[in-house]
Amino acid sequence: MASNLRSKTNQMASAFNMATIANRDSLLGPETKPDSMSRTVEQDEGLEKLEETLVSTMHIALAVREELDLHTGLIDNLDQHVDVTDSRLQVKTLEIINPIHPTGKYHSG
Repeated sequence: MASNLRSKTNQMASAFNMATIANRDSLLGPETKPDSMSRTVEQDEGLEKLEETLVSTMHIALAVREELDLHTGLIDNLDQHVDVTDSRLQVKTLEIINPIHPTGKYHSG
């Protein structure tokens, strides 16, 4: 019984190996195909176009980055001006609310 199982196991392993080889050959095809060179040329052309697109996209990204850096600086400058103006408004508001007393000090209430 054990020898019968071993022989069946060997037969199945042999069949599996043959099927695997046949499947691989059918998937890969012969080692050289006549139009494989034309496919390679087409792929090379496609890759060159892709490279051109990527380089162009990189240049656009760099230009956008420069523009964003410029705008960030402008916004920071504007933020500083807003802070200064806010401080001035607070001082002027206090001056209006608490007019200066003849003694030179602010008078509250």
